[in-house]
Parts: sequence; C-alpha cells; structure tokens
Amino acid sequence: MNTIENTILGKIIERKKEEFATRLKQRSYKDIEELAHAASPIRHFAQSLLSKQPGVIAEIKKASPSKGVIRENFNPTEIAEQYETAGAACLSVLTDVDFFQGADENISLARSNCTLPALRKDFLIDPYGVIEARAIQADCILLIVSCLSDQQLEEMSKTAFEYQLDVLVEVHDENELERALQLSERCLLGVNNRNLKTFDVDLNTSIRLKKLLDPSRVLITESGIATPNDVQMMQENDIHSFLVGESFMKQPRPDHAFTALFGQPQVY
Repeated sequence: MNTIENTILGKIIERKKEEFATRLKQRSYKDIEELAHAASPIRHFAQSLLSKQPGVIAEIKKASPSKGVIRENFNPTEIAEQYETAGAACLSVLTDVDFFQGADENISLARSNCTLPALRKDFLIDPYGVIEARAIQADCILLIVSCLSDQQLEEMSKTAFEYQLDVLVEVHDENELERALQLSERCLLGVNNRNLKTFDVDLNTSIRLKKLLDPSRVLITESGIATPNDVQMMQENDIHSFLVGESFMKQPRPDHAFTALFGQPQVY
C-alpha cells in the first residue's frame, strides 16, 4: 500500500477502523447478512454504465473534507430524479458521516423514485462493509487501492460478487493500476485524477493510465471533470465513462449542470 499516514485519507481510514468496531458491536455479521439477503433486488451497475455513451455516474454528496458543505439544500431523492431525467447511467452516493456528511439511508432515498443503480461511495476496509452495502440497498461498492492490501482487495471483491454487487476499483497511479489488474476483469476500473495526499487534480492521470490498458478495458475517469472541454479531451483519448459530483452539486439544478456538461447521453 502507498503511505497515507498524515494525509486526509489516512485520517479517514483511522476513523473507519473505529467506526467498523462500533458497527460490529451493534450488528453482527449474521445480522448484516440477513439484512443483505432481504434487500430490494439488485440493479446492474456495470450494465447500466456501459449502456450509455458517455456513461455518467452522477454523484450525490453534501460536503467534502477539502471544500466543506457543497450543497445546503440537500435532498437525495430529488437529486436522483433529476439525474435520471438528465440521462445519468448510475448514481454515486456518499455514506461517510464524519468527513462528507453522508448517511446510509441516502442510498435508499436516492433509489426510491428512480431506476438508476447506486454505488456506495465510502471507504470500506472489511468484508462487513461490503455486505452492509447490499443491506442498505447499494448495487456497487468502491474499493480504493491505496487504502487496502492485495489480500483485502481480493477478499472484498469476492464478497461483493457473492452478493451480486458490482465493484469499482479506484487507482491513482501506475503502481496501483498494476495491483488493480490482478483482480477479476469483472471489476470496473476508476482513475481518480485527484491526488489524495495533496488534493491537487491532474486530468492527464486518466489519459496516462488509459494508455497502459488493453483497448477493450473500460476506464472511468473521476474528479476534476468540470467543462465540456474536459469531457472532449477524455473522449478524444477513448475515455467515455465519467464520475462527476462536485460540479453538479454546486449548481441550483444538478440536472441542468449535467446537460450543460454532457448533453444527453446516447443509449446503446
């Protein structure tokens, strides 16, 4: 793993360890497994993403560690409905409480009046969190390579597939990409253009890593996509899948911001 001590990410992971211990006392593995098996039917995240071009994962988040509160008027149900109307393929929903002011129930709220599948956007460190994701109605999980060992990545991705969840594996550089490619090809690959140590953004990170992949492998570019020129630059480099949140959340109408950035995605 990369060294993340003394970074925001390191602080988040330390808090997640405490949070996991607390949650395990409140609900056992057996309890959470029962809730996961009783959850509403899965929605196929990867299938939905690949059915549109551009395929956009539209994010629902209230705040971030670097920017504080991004959206005061925060209604996950309404935002999800707007995203679906605008043409999003999937949702990304923040559930971290301490750093992003998220909540587990935001996933069920977001899914309640739309048909889009939802990613649980959180910092998972144990298979418990994977099973919990299904229990709270998520359709996909995020695994951040810089936070996890190879053994954790393997174990957690396998657990996700057992519960029919899709998996988005997030990397930031060549070394992390190499580790991610050891996992099943069923995993979606995401490149975060934001350096989680400095929080600087470089869109060339996605372009650089895309060149290292087999042309058939889909890459999702994350962070920093703010203008139609950014979208065009990615598409010119054969990147057609996007995760965008902050530039939508800052606007009064996220759906209008979506259309201004992408137009209407085409269904394939």
